Amino acid sequence: MTNFAVTLVSFIVTVAVLVVIHELGHYFVARLSGVKILRFSVGFGRSLWSRRFGRDGTEWSLSAVPLGGYVKMLDEREGEVAPEDRPRAFNRQPVATRILIVLAGPFANFLLAMLLYWGLFMAGMPGMKPVVGDPPRDTPAAVAGLANGDTIRAIADEPAHTWTDVRWLLLKEAVKHAPTTIEIEGANGSRTQRTLDLTVITKEDLDRDFLGKLGLRPFRPSAPAVLGRVMPGMAGERAGLQTGDRVVAVGDTPTPTWFDFTQQVSANPGRELVLALERGGRRFELKATPDAVGEGEKRIGRLGVEAGEPLKREYERMTTTVRYGPVESVGRAFHKVVDLSAFSLKMLGRMLVGDVSWKNLSGPITIADYAGQSVQLGWITYLGFLALVSVSLGVLNLLPIPLLDGGHLVYYFAEIVKGSPVSEKTMEIGQRLGLAVLLGLTFFAFYNDINRLFTG
Repeated sequence: MTNFAVTLVSFIVTVAVLVVIHELGHYFVARLSGVKILRFSVGFGRSLWSRRFGRDGTEWSLSAVPLGGYVKMLDEREGEVAPEDRPRAFNRQPVATRILIVLAGPFANFLLAMLLYWGLFMAGMPGMKPVVGDPPRDTPAAVAGLANGDTIRAIADEPAHTWTDVRWLLLKEAVKHAPTTIEIEGANGSRTQRTLDLTVITKEDLDRDFLGKLGLRPFRPSAPAVLGRVMPGMAGERAGLQTGDRVVAVGDTPTPTWFDFTQQVSANPGRELVLALERGGRRFELKATPDAVGEGEKRIGRLGVEAGEPLKREYERMTTTVRYGPVESVGRAFHKVVDLSAFSLKMLGRMLVGDVSWKNLSGPITIADYAGQSVQLGWITYLGFLALVSVSLGVLNLLPIPLLDGGHLVYYFAEIVKGSPVSEKTMEIGQRLGLAVLLGLTFFAFYNDINRLFTG
C-alpha cells in the first residue's frame, strides 16, 4: 500500500471512530432520556448508504462528506410532530436533560481518550531516554550547565522518562514565557537542579523545533560506522557496499562514528564520494554517489544503508518502556486527559490574545498526515495519536460557539437564568455568528495545512 493510501485510510478510520464515539454519546443519553432519534449519520451531505433499525425506525446513514456527523432528534422546531410523540421531542425535555444530552458527546470523546491512555500505560509506552548531547554554545541548555551524557529527570517538578515527556513538559512551560527548573542526573549519578531560560522561545518557535533552539538534542552514541542492511536498488548496493563493512573515511575526512559517516553522505547529494572501507580485515576503497532525496532546494544525500549492530546495541541501551499497573494507569490516564484539555484551552486563549501564533492551528490535511505517520510507526503510536485527537475534539466541541455543543450549552444556561428558552431570533443570529467563526477557523486551519505542505 502506498504512503498516500495509508494516509487516506488512516484518516478515514480516525475520523470515523471519533465521530461515531462522539455521536453515540449523544445517542445513548438521548435514548435513556426517552427522546426519539430520527437519524444517526456519519458524515454530512448526500447519504451514500442508509438502513432503518429499532422500534422507532431510526435511520443509520453514511454520508458523502466524512468530516463529522450528527444525531437528528425529534424536535417541534424542525417540523410537525404527532401528538403522541410530543413528550419524546427534544425541545420538550427539561433543560437539565438537554444539557446532559449535549454534554454526552464531548464526554464520550474524553472517555475514549482515557480508555486508550489506560490501555497504553498498561501495555507500555516505548521511548528514548532523555539523555542529552553536547548543547551548542550560548544556547539556554549550555548556559544552564547541561553537558553531554546528562539525563533529564524532571521539569517543573514533573517526572520525565522519555524525550516525548521532555518535549511535552517544556511545551507547557514555554507558553508561560518564563524560566523553568529542570532536574538533571549526571553521568556519576548525582542529581542537581538547573534553571532553563525559556524566554528565548517566540510564539513562532512553538510550531518548530523549539528544543533545538534551546540547545537540547539527544545524546549520540560513539558507535563505529558499521553497515547493517544494504537496501536493494539503492546507491549503496549499486556501489558494492555490503552488510558488515566499516566506513573509516569519506575522502580525506575520517569517520570514526556512524554519525560522522552519515553527515558526510547527507551533505553530498549526487556527488561521487570515495569511501575507505574495512571488510574482513582488508582495507580498500569504493566510489559511491548518494541519491539526492527531498523536495525543492532541500536535498540531502542517501546511500540506502542501515546502521549495523554496534549502533543498534547502543540505541537499545538508550530506549526504555514506561508502564504501570491497572490501578495506577487509571489515575495517570485521567490526569493525562485533564492535562491535555487544560493545555488546549490555554493555547486557544493565548491565540486569541496573540501570545501564541495561529500557525499552531491544524486542519484535516495535517491530521491526515499525522494519522498516516503514526500508523506506520506502530499501533501504540497510532492509539496515542487517536487519544490526543479525541481530547482535542472534545475540547473543540465545548467551545461556546453556536453550532457546536458548547454553543447549545450557552443557550441552555441562559434559559436557566432568564426562566424561558432563548428566542428564535437570538438563536438565528447566534447561528450566523457561529458559522462565521467556524468558517474563519477552517480557513486558518486549511491555510496552515497547505503552508506546511510547501514549507515542510
